Amino acid sequence: MTSQPFTLHVPDAAIADLKTRLGLTRFPDAAPGEPWAFGSSVAYVRDLVAYWKDDFDWRTQEAALNAFPQFKVPLHDIDVHYLHVPGVGPNPYPLLLMHGWPGSVYEFIDIIPRLTDPARFGGDPRDAFTVIAPSLPGYGLSFKPGQKRFILQDIAACLHDLMTDVLGFRQFAVQGGDWGAGVASIIGQQYPSSVCGIHLNLLFAPRDPAASGTNAEEQRYLEVLRHWLKEETGYQQIQGTKPQTLAFAMTDSPAGLAAWIAEKFRSWSDCDGVPENAISRDRMLANIALYWFTGAIGSSFWPYYGRVHSNWPLSPAQPVTVPTGYAAFPKEIIVPPRSVAERTYTNIQRWTVMQKGGHFAAMEQPAALAAEIQQFFRELR
Repeated sequence: MTSQPFTLHVPDAAIADLKTRLGLTRFPDAAPGEPWAFGSSVAYVRDLVAYWKDDFDWRTQEAALNAFPQFKVPLHDIDVHYLHVPGVGPNPYPLLLMHGWPGSVYEFIDIIPRLTDPARFGGDPRDAFTVIAPSLPGYGLSFKPGQKRFILQDIAACLHDLMTDVLGFRQFAVQGGDWGAGVASIIGQQYPSSVCGIHLNLLFAPRDPAASGTNAEEQRYLEVLRHWLKEETGYQQIQGTKPQTLAFAMTDSPAGLAAWIAEKFRSWSDCDGVPENAISRDRMLANIALYWFTGAIGSSFWPYYGRVHSNWPLSPAQPVTVPTGYAAFPKEIIVPPRSVAERTYTNIQRWTVMQKGGHFAAMEQPAALAAEIQQFFRELR
C-alpha cells in the first residue's frame, strides 16, 4: 500500500475525440412548454455543448487540479486517487473531505486553500487542516474499466483504511456532502474511535412519505418530501436499478452526459434557474469532463444500486452517535427538521442555518462552508 505521486494529463487525442463527438451531436426537439419543465432545456444544452466544444479550456482546469499534491495507492483491489494537501499552521488537523454524485474532487478547488491555510484568508492559523480529498472509489480518477463496483458501505471501509492504514492517522475529522455525507455518516457510525466528529451538508434522515409528523414543521417537511420523491427521484430509480443500461448512453454521448449532469446543477444549486449564477460554467464543465475522460459515469451509479439492493445502514435503529455538525443550506435537496434528523444523528452539536447556497456547497459557498467546518471542529480537534 505504497502511495505514488500522480499528475493528471489527458492525451491530446482524447480531447480531439471529445470535440469531434460534440460537433456531431444530434439534439432532440424541445417539448412544448417551459424550457426546463420536463428535464434539461434543449436551448441551454445546445449552448453548453457549443461552449464545451469551442471555448472550454480543459488544460486550464487540469492545471488547477494539478496545483494540489495528488497520489494513487492500491487499496481494496483498486487504485484510489486522492489529494493530500498539507495544512499551514502550528498543528494542522487531518480532514477527510468527500464529494458525491454528480460531483468530483473539482468541487474542492476553491475550498481547500481556505481549509489548509486559513490565515491567507484572514482566519486563525490554528484552524488549519491537512486535507485529504479522495476521488470516491468508482468515481473519476479512482476508476479504471473492469474494476469491481463499490456501494456506500464499501467506500466507507476503503476510505477509512486510506486514512488509518495508508496515511497513519489515529484520529481525524470528516466532512461530506451528497454521497460524501453518507460515507462520513457510516465512518462515524462504524469507526467512532477513528473520528473526532463528522460535519455534513446533507443529512441521511428518515424519508418515509407515509410517516405522520408530530408538529407543524415535520408536517411541512413531509409535504416537501412527498413532492420530491414523486417529481425528482427518477434518476435514482434508473441509476439504482439499471445502471449498466444508462451507462451506454452516458459513455457514448458527451452531450447526453452534460444534459444529465447539468440538470442536477440547476435543480440542486441556489441559482434562480441559471446554473452559472451559482457555479462557473468552466468549473461545471471540468466536473463533467472528468466523468467523460475517465469513463467512470457507469461505475459512479453504484451507490444508488447499493441503496436499492442492500440493507441501508443508517437509521434510528442504527444511529450515528459521534459529534455531528450540520450546515443547512437553503437550496439543499431536502432539509429535514432537527427533530427528524436527531432520530438518526443522536449527537448533533452544531446546526447552522446558512444564508445562501445549495447542494454543491463547496463550489457555491466555499468561504461560508469553510468557516462552518472550522468552527465545528475547533473544540473537537
